[in-house]
Amino acid sequence: MSSISFIGLGGMASAIAARAIAGGNTVELVGRDTAKANDLAAALGSGAATGAFGSVPAGDIVVLAVPYSSAVEVVTRYGDALAGKVIIDISNTFDADATGVVTPEGTSGAQEIANAAPANAHVVKAFNTVFGHILAQEGSVDVLFAGDDARSKANVSAFIESLGLRPLDVGGLQMARWLEGVGPLLMGLAQNGAGFNIALGINTLN
Repeated sequence: MSSISFIGLGGMASAIAARAIAGGNTVELVGRDTAKANDLAAALGSGAATGAFGSVPAGDIVVLAVPYSSAVEVVTRYGDALAGKVIIDISNTFDADATGVVTPEGTSGAQEIANAAPANAHVVKAFNTVFGHILAQEGSVDVLFAGDDARSKANVSAFIESLGLRPLDVGGLQMARWLEGVGPLLMGLAQNGAGFNIALGINTLN
C-alpha cells in the first residue's frame, strides 16, 4: 500500500487516516499542535506516526486537511518541501451561510492551491463531497475526484479504493469548482429535511 501524510488534524484527517491504516497504508500526521498530533497518532495506533510541520512530508501522497482559508498559506509555507508530491485537497470553499462558494468565477480552491504548489507537485481534488462523520462510519460511499495528471489520479484512485470507498473520476482540475459546489448542495439537503447522515452516490443504469 502507500505512505500517506496528513497536514491538518481535524475530523476529516482523523476519519481518512483511520480508514487508511485499516486499508494497510501507513500515515504521517502533521500539524502546528504537536501534542494533538501525538494524541491522534496514539489513538490510531500501529501504522501512525507524526512529522514536523513545514518539513518534507514522508508520504508520496499528501492529504491537505486544512480549511480553505489557510490552505494556500500552508502550501506556500511548505514550498519546495512539496516538490514531486501528490497533494489531495479536501477543502470546501462555501460561504458563511453555506449557500455558495467564495472563490471567483472560473476558478476553485484546488486550482489556487495548485498555483501555489511547486510546478512538479500535482493537486487532486477529493473527499470534499463526503461528510467526515460518514467517512468515520463503516461502509462504502462514492468519492468524486478531479485532477490534471493521469498518474497522480491513478495513485489517488488506488488510495481511495484501499479505504473501502469507490473512486469516481470527474475529469481535469477545472472540474474542482463543481466538486466544491457540492458542499453547499449537501448542506442544503441536510438542512432541509434529509439530515446529515447522507452521502451522494452515482448509480449506473443499464
